[in-house]
Amino acid sequence: MRVPGPVAYIALYAALYAAFGVASPFWPRFFETRALTPEQIGLILAAALLARLVAGPLVGMFADFLQSLRLVLAFCAALAAATAAALLWADGFWLLLLVALVQAAALAPTTSIADALSVNAARPQLAGRPFEYGWIRGAASAAFVCGTLLIGQLITSTDLTRVIWLNAALLVAAAGTTALVPRVSTPSAPHSGASQLASEVRGLLGIARFRILILVSALIYGSHAMHDAFAVIRWSNAGIDTSVISVLWSEAVAAEVIVFFLIGPALLNRIGARGAAALAAAAGIIRWSVAGTTTSVAALAMVQPLHGLTFALLHLSCMRLMAALVPARMAATAQAIYAFGSGVVTAALTLLSGLFYARYGGGAFVAMAVLCGLALPLAWFGFTDARDISARAELR
Repeated sequence: MRVPGPVAYIALYAALYAAFGVASPFWPRFFETRALTPEQIGLILAAALLARLVAGPLVGMFADFLQSLRLVLAFCAALAAATAAALLWADGFWLLLLVALVQAAALAPTTSIADALSVNAARPQLAGRPFEYGWIRGAASAAFVCGTLLIGQLITSTDLTRVIWLNAALLVAAAGTTALVPRVSTPSAPHSGASQLASEVRGLLGIARFRILILVSALIYGSHAMHDAFAVIRWSNAGIDTSVISVLWSEAVAAEVIVFFLIGPALLNRIGARGAAALAAAAGIIRWSVAGTTTSVAALAMVQPLHGLTFALLHLSCMRLMAALVPARMAATAQAIYAFGSGVVTAALTLLSGLFYARYGGGAFVAMAVLCGLALPLAWFGFTDARDISARAELR
């Protein structure tokens, strides 16, 4: 079956991210229905995060070694679907922990490999017009929201089995959709062995601009840790109604989708990857400074849409720069390192956020603004417009 490349990518991302939207908010509650204690649930979630951090780069390098990204992505999605279904029959803490770890390891590389495929197929044509990566990623964010809204209508507080089945079905659909994704042609020969792959990983890490990209993205993405962990608690304690909180949260997601679809690609073409990354850092300084100094609904409503810059625009900037810096044969590895860097920093800051919030309250959000302040000069002086890079010769 032949479908246009952009349509295939949208179908892949929609299935994958809808699966995340269906399940991600409800995993803790599902484990609670399996008679686990809060301590056991916390251990499962923390262990799953660690498994994702380890598995992502390893599987990404393996996909590059095989030069078969679509096959590895399909296998990981199918394995994640099978382990999701297995959770229904897993009984007891240790078996649930084992299955959750396998699923986390299977899911970890899916987004990185999908990004490696879609970024390498940069700007495919659809009806004679250029098709941006941002449109694909925007469809993914919209699918995540739709998945969350849909499953909320299908489940009850005591019966979450439909979360499992819909999550598994969507992951199977994502695995099947990989067959529709066009092959990415690479001018280089496949890796001849592990030693060559290791050498090229060292070469990749030897690119100064790539290292700065990882650092800037880790600082700005990591700055979201305090917001994700304690924003709702802070707003609730300030007397903000839950319906208003949901609107504030939705503002951020809506801004993300709008930037991916509309604003981001045009802005990136106008100010380049360097300007976009610097703008994302500046937006983070403003966003977290306001969030740390006031709980005024009007003020929060004004800064919540900055999520479109602190996340979506930065992601587009990083993808544009990586498309120019990284050879196609190392795309999955580069994407996995990119995800690993932000994942480690976010995990560490999430652990520290409880300490900061307990001691400083809203002032802890200002520390997140400081992280963006550190990222701003790094982005401005360390990033380079992708248009000006003499491509991928730095690894040769």
